Amino acid sequence: MARLLERIARFGYTHRLLVVLVWVLALVGAGATAALVPHQTTSKITIPGTEAQAALDQLSRTFPESNVDGGLAQVVYRAPEGTTVQDPKVAGAIAANAKALADAPQVAQVVPPAVSHAVSPDGRVAITQVRYAVTATEVDPASITALEDTSQRLEQRGFQVASGGDVYLQTPTIGGTELLGVVVAAAVLALTFASLLAAGMTLLNAVVGIGFGMAGIYVVSSVTELSSTTPLLALMLGLAVGIDYSLFIVSRFRRELADGRSGVDAVGRAVGTAGSAVVFAGVTVVIALAALSIVQIPIFTQMGLGASATVLAAVLIAVTLLPAVLGLTGDRLRPRAGGRHEARSGASLGERWGRWVTRRPWWVAIVSVLVLGTAALPALDMQLGLPDDGSAPVGSSQRVAYDRISDAFGPGMNGPLTVVVSTDPGRAPVETKAVQQDVSALPDVVAAQISGVNEDGSVGLLTVVPESGPSDPATEDLVTTIREHADGWQEDLGATVQVTGQTALNVDITDRMTAALPVYLAVVVGLALILLMVVFRSLVVPVKAVIGFLLSACVSFGTVVAIFQWGWAADLLGVTPSGTVMVMLPILLVGVLFGLAMDYEVFLVSGMREEHAHGATPRESVVAGMSGGARVVSAAAVIMTAVFAAFVTVDDPTIKPIAVALAVGVLVDAFVVRMTLVPAAMALLGRAAWWFPRRLDRLVPHLDIEGASLETGHRRAAQPAATG
Repeated sequence: MARLLERIARFGYTHRLLVVLVWVLALVGAGATAALVPHQTTSKITIPGTEAQAALDQLSRTFPESNVDGGLAQVVYRAPEGTTVQDPKVAGAIAANAKALADAPQVAQVVPPAVSHAVSPDGRVAITQVRYAVTATEVDPASITALEDTSQRLEQRGFQVASGGDVYLQTPTIGGTELLGVVVAAAVLALTFASLLAAGMTLLNAVVGIGFGMAGIYVVSSVTELSSTTPLLALMLGLAVGIDYSLFIVSRFRRELADGRSGVDAVGRAVGTAGSAVVFAGVTVVIALAALSIVQIPIFTQMGLGASATVLAAVLIAVTLLPAVLGLTGDRLRPRAGGRHEARSGASLGERWGRWVTRRPWWVAIVSVLVLGTAALPALDMQLGLPDDGSAPVGSSQRVAYDRISDAFGPGMNGPLTVVVSTDPGRAPVETKAVQQDVSALPDVVAAQISGVNEDGSVGLLTVVPESGPSDPATEDLVTTIREHADGWQEDLGATVQVTGQTALNVDITDRMTAALPVYLAVVVGLALILLMVVFRSLVVPVKAVIGFLLSACVSFGTVVAIFQWGWAADLLGVTPSGTVMVMLPILLVGVLFGLAMDYEVFLVSGMREEHAHGATPRESVVAGMSGGARVVSAAAVIMTAVFAAFVTVDDPTIKPIAVALAVGVLVDAFVVRMTLVPAAMALLGRAAWWFPRRLDRLVPHLDIEGASLETGHRRAAQPAATG
């Protein structure tokens, strides 16, 4: 592998103009194609194979006028002081408002309180339900603004008006956060390299990789519909690994120049060693992301594959375009007088840290594990769920509406269930009534009302209001209880009964994620163990790498539970504790963090493996690996932490916990696990760290990422024009 990448790098360096021209044409062609073809993106989330999704699909065919899968907004009115919503003037104003809401964009149906009887017992609060013609995530923000503007006109007449509902849980969009991440990255790179040219070149390659990968995603979206969140994850990951990979290679290139090598020899050795680590780190990231398809939710499959394509583009850019760009810089990246010391000043700090750790490995390992274990303890109490208006910021319209509904009607009114009764034509009215009576008698049910029957009388709908809130485990138990009664209704009435609606969908997606997480972990960790075994030719190092990652992930989970579930430091971050952790977080965190953690593992330990392969003692190889890799890993981790931390400022209940988890995970994994616990463990293991059975050694291919073949292989004479 090292020899192959060395030849590719030498070709790119010596034919720099040709390679750059090819990449420019490829980027322009991909960008032009992406701009010209139509894009098919959607915010709709489907969960195939679940009862809630099956019921929604059936309703779209047999009862389309119900719009059950459409987004729902609830406009909550509090009557002026001294009046009730039944007073003629107040009721007339609410009815007029409901009529005006029906003319708002994308609205399919408006149900005023006079029809739904959604009036609080004291007569002070009423609810108008607004059902949209599209799913909640497909409702245009302008439509929500129009709804708010229409409703808030009543405030001039003494009403208190607030609106909420699942339409407020929009697919997050990010504004200038990416730019902030790039600015932070540029500053850290400039400090790391002490060179604006090196920093700019590293960023340029990362941006080209992102552009190429994103263009490819949009081209694919012209032939198949993709989730609108796919480009977002691809952008985040593309920026992360693109900077990491270019940083690793440019740093190694400057070290080789500092050792007196010519430009072509330096780039060949840099890509042959650091580039090999980049290739295998990239493959590990791709495995973690592509395995998201295990969840069998289309949005996860698309996000994983889209981000994987961007990561592959970043790897390809790093080993082909980057050598050509390095060739264009000539000798300007070679350290000047005293430059070797400058280039290695950060590395000397890593070397000193490595020596300090390896002199007291037992204490360092024990303290590190205790600290990580303590920080991870809150994860034992993790409860999964989906965000709702109850987790919205205090003072926001949706939070005011949620609290007002809970106070006036009970928390269950914020998450009613929809029960679908399917039977023979003409029989739905009678059988729906029978199911209604049975459901009304179940525990945790406040009310069960017939909300509609389709035209041929084959489908009836029940709206069931639980006593408990949408995120309460009791509501999940109620969904399960109704489903358990379905067989009895099928036998007694001949009717098929299913539970759907936003709350039931949340229950189903939570069950799907909970069941998929162990399988996902097994696949990702298993494939990574095999890959790392091949890369490092060791059985111990891969196990150690995975254990370290699991510790980092548990700390991230613990941090999210403490902040978002328990409420620690919630005011500082502007978080409203919801009592649950977003259900998608564990799998997303595992996929993204595992890939980035393995980046740092491969780069640091490949340096140790390289020194070990060249004859260094175990302790010397650990110190040398830290000396060569600590600075760039630190820079990469600081950049990624800053990028993810910038997303914490986004006032969105979905993005904020992901940003916190990734920022903490990267920081902990890089500095506590990879640069503290790993060297301590390697020092304790000694030569046993590189134990590999001889029989297995003969079966596993030799990939040589440490560059041993570059030392013994034939060196081509550098061309005068290529030496810079």
